[in-house]
Amino acid sequence: MNYLGRLDVEMLTPSLEDYLEEVYRFSLTTENIRVTDLSNKLAVSMPSVSKALMRLKEKEYILYQPYGAIELTNKGKKLGSFLVERNRLLQDFLFLICARCDIAAEAEAMEHYLSKETIEALQALVKYIKNKPELYHEFQMYMKDEARRTIPLLDE
Repeated sequence: MNYLGRLDVEMLTPSLEDYLEEVYRFSLTTENIRVTDLSNKLAVSMPSVSKALMRLKEKEYILYQPYGAIELTNKGKKLGSFLVERNRLLQDFLFLICARCDIAAEAEAMEHYLSKETIEALQALVKYIKNKPELYHEFQMYMKDEARRTIPLLDE
């Protein structure tokens, strides 16, 4: 399972990454992506979306004219795919470690702050664990035992 290919494009701010990631997600199922689609999905104002789209256009990730459709460039498709796969990898990782949290929200919180090297290491770990079902089962049993015990991580 290869989540992430080689990525040789500049990275964006976390906010612009979120916009590009959603444009890419929409592009997989929708021909005409509009500002209102992104505004509704990301729960932000339409002027905020328009500003972000203009910045993505300046960096040549999208083709966009105000009041028009949004289209990804090849550069935008490449980075958009990376962003979606990075999110999927982090969700897989959190699931595999039996994280007791909102996995989607946790992955979203983590994704912008991990280096490419850390992402690659997590990818290797997830692949390793998925190829060792007996090891994973043992870990799951360990986590069930740990869940019965309360180990405070911080003094309260």
